Parts: sequence; C-alpha cells; structure tokens
Amino acid sequence: MATSMIDWDVAVTTARQLMRPGPDVSWQEAHDVVEELRRLVPIAEVHVSDFTQLRNPEPDGGAVAVVDRIGWVQANLEGFQILLEPLAAKLVERKGEPSGLTKLVGAKVAGAQVGTVLTYLASRVLGQYELFIPPGHGPGRLTLVAPNIVSIERKLDVDPHDFRLWVTLHEVTHRTQFTAVPWLRPYFTEQVRAYIDASELDPAEVFARLRSAATAVKGAIGNDDESLTVMEALQTPAQRPILERLTALMSLVEGHGDFVMDGVGPTVVPTAVFIRERFEQRRAGAGALDRMVRKLLGLDLKMKQYEEGARFVRHIVGAVGMSGFNAVWTSAQTLPSLAEIRAPQQWLERVGPAGQLTGAEDARS
Repeated sequence: MATSMIDWDVAVTTARQLMRPGPDVSWQEAHDVVEELRRLVPIAEVHVSDFTQLRNPEPDGGAVAVVDRIGWVQANLEGFQILLEPLAAKLVERKGEPSGLTKLVGAKVAGAQVGTVLTYLASRVLGQYELFIPPGHGPGRLTLVAPNIVSIERKLDVDPHDFRLWVTLHEVTHRTQFTAVPWLRPYFTEQVRAYIDASELDPAEVFARLRSAATAVKGAIGNDDESLTVMEALQTPAQRPILERLTALMSLVEGHGDFVMDGVGPTVVPTAVFIRERFEQRRAGAGALDRMVRKLLGLDLKMKQYEEGARFVRHIVGAVGMSGFNAVWTSAQTLPSLAEIRAPQQWLERVGPAGQLTGAEDARS
C-alpha cells in the first residue's frame, strides 16, 4: 500500500493515533443515526431533483456510505492514491528511483503529514461526494460522516432529524451535479490531474516555495487576509490558471449546493432558517488557532466559495429562472470563470439564458 512518495500505512496509523473520539453515543443510537441517514438520502434525492430540474440517471441513486472519522480518512486516502500514483511514476521517470533510505524516510514523513492533515479535516467534514474511487465502484460515492453530524447538531442545539436532512440535501445536490451532467466529472478529473501534472518536482524549488509558506503562517496568525495558503505558496506558474478554473468550478458547485439546501430546506425542514443561523454563527466563531489552520489548508477559501458561488446562483436564477441557470451545465465553455462568479452579469452577457455563448467562447481560458 505504498508508492515512492507517500507511505499510506503511516498515514492511516498517524490518523488513528491523533484522531479525537466522536460524540458519546450508545450502540443503538449510532445504529439509528446510520439508518436514518441512509433513509434520508433517497428522500433528499427527490427534493433536489424537483428543485434543480436535474435528474440522477442511476436507478438506485448510486453508492452511499455512512462512515466514522477513520472511515472518512481511509476513503480519502484511496482517492489520494488514485490521484498521486501517476505523479509518483512521473517523478521516478524524471529523477530516477531514490535510494532505499531516502525513499523510506521521505515516504514515511509524507505519510505522517498527510495523516495529520486528514485527522484535522476528519473531525469537521459532514459529508462529501467522492469522485476518485477505485475502479469497479461506480462513478462516485456519497459519503456522510455520522459522528460529525451528531456532534454538530448537539453543539448547535438543533432538531436532529431536521439537521440530518438539511445536510443530506447539500451532499445529494453534489451527487446530482456530477451524475446528471455527464461531462462534469471527466472535466473535473482532467483539471485536477493537469494541476498535479504541472506541479514542481524539483526538491530545491519546493524548498524555496516552502519559505513562502512560512510567510503564509505568519500572515494567518496575524489574520492577514492577503496571506497565502500552503497550496498557493507551493504552486507553480503553470498551475495558477488551472487552480483558477478549479476554484471557479468548486465555487459554482458549492454555491449551488448551498442555494439548493436553502431553497428546498424551508419546505421540507421546518427549522431550516434556525439551523442556518446557528450554523453560520458557529462558523464565524472559530478560535484563532482554528482560523490559522483553516487558512493554511485553504479551508477559508472553501467558505468563500460557498458565499461567492451562492451569490452567483441566486443572481442567475433570479434573472432567468432555474431552467435558464441550468445553461451553466451545457458544456465546459458555459461554466463561469472566477471573474464571472464574482460578477454574474458578465456570465449572462457571455453565455445568455439558453447557453448559446453570445460572447467570446474563450473567456474562461
């Protein structure tokens, strides 16, 4: 289970050692939570499809996994392996196979680092739609992290059933996006692989860029909004336009998920408005250390994606309705650029409500 870059066994071991325990629940309570989350997925599927006018073509909706925190880590490590093995092969091709000791130590250090990052994330993620899964497991897998959902609903003091459906609506929206729009997953995969392929593999250059990451640490501690994330500090010039396209896409899908959650929510989740208020209060009230880690890992960027993406969706739906908004899913050319996410009217002027590219077709490049 190892490549020349990362010792995945060390990553799992590190995560097991560092993982904080989940909320205190009995076996029966845990069983009931898992069963309820599974029951809510097809219910959410109907609501999401009706609201978005998008249809998941899979007869049973697709694979669903309700996992604990370490289960989420293991699932994501599988995805990392699928993504990073080609990069490992490329490194060997360019630099040659490293010496035995160098390879062993480097892989273990990298494994410990990956395990540490995933441990932090594993206590916060509520769910996700996994796109990078082993062959033979379908196009993707909807994953819900049961202990985190229970932990947050308790901290927010909200109705458990309502909160679980509210969260499920968001995650099912992501599944619907990538299953109802057949070209979207290949496009996303292509962009991610291009980003990895354009990475700087020269250790000296990586070390120089890590010094920029040190500046990012100081900026994050000082709550400097202009400070870099680690990803930004390490990226090469060739990666920047790819990351901009990925950021625009993730802003769209995350904002669309939030829009659907809030659009469907009040009709099927009686306490949706109260949940949203509590959820946003908690997000804004994070401590200084948590804010620093979020900044370094780029999680603040993800929160910004939710906000900017949701504003974009609200503007377009308000202007041309849901069917007009769905022109965004016509092709890669009708996806908004990052500039258009922040100025939705520009997208309308370029694409038009029918997705017919009224402006320059290369506006996203």
